[in-house]
Amino acid sequence: MGKRATTKDKILDAAEALFAEHGFEQTSLRQITADAEVNLASVNYHFGSKKALIQAVMARYLEVFMPSLQQELNRLHPGFSTNDVFNCFRKPLADMRQVRKHGPTLFLSLLGFAYAEIQGHLRRYTMEQFGEVMTLLLDALHEANPQLSPIDMFWRLHFVLGATVFAQVSGPALREIAAADFGEAVAADQVIDRLIPFIAGGMDAPVHELSKASTVEPR
Repeated sequence: MGKRATTKDKILDAAEALFAEHGFEQTSLRQITADAEVNLASVNYHFGSKKALIQAVMARYLEVFMPSLQQELNRLHPGFSTNDVFNCFRKPLADMRQVRKHGPTLFLSLLGFAYAEIQGHLRRYTMEQFGEVMTLLLDALHEANPQLSPIDMFWRLHFVLGATVFAQVSGPALREIAAADFGEAVAADQVIDRLIPFIAGGMDAPVHELSKASTVEPR
């Protein structure tokens, strides 16, 4: 007989599913309590606030993902490339299946909403809890790309995140199109084989000065 879910687990499971589908801002505590079949007092008792609940949902993934990423980054050999750095994400993303069967897709969907909705508290939480890993990652990317300024790195990292979230969340649809239009059968895990060279190429691309038009103040 399986272990009976606790009230806290029910809340986390319901919140995770709703957040991944609708985002953090569009999901209310009332929706979460209805799906979890608990009362609002239970949410306040276990988490205290919606922000704390959001952090707890992300923590279930980050507590698996971040240590795994740290191990992979520490295995990089001298002279590594951007492609090598992004290859370090393969195992940590696969490890998300320890949390959920479709863990990689759910995790990246949640991450995408976190950035799209500017959930600043999540960024602070991540840096407080896993700042060492984030610093290790940024140092590796800077070492592989010494030509990039901090602002260039900022933009490119967020473009990388956007492409990664899209490729993972839209993976089933993209694989169906590839099969129908090109006769190519692509397994879910193979999408990342196409993604990594693309995002590595974007990160490694030459730096161009912003055009004058881009610096003109709006009327």
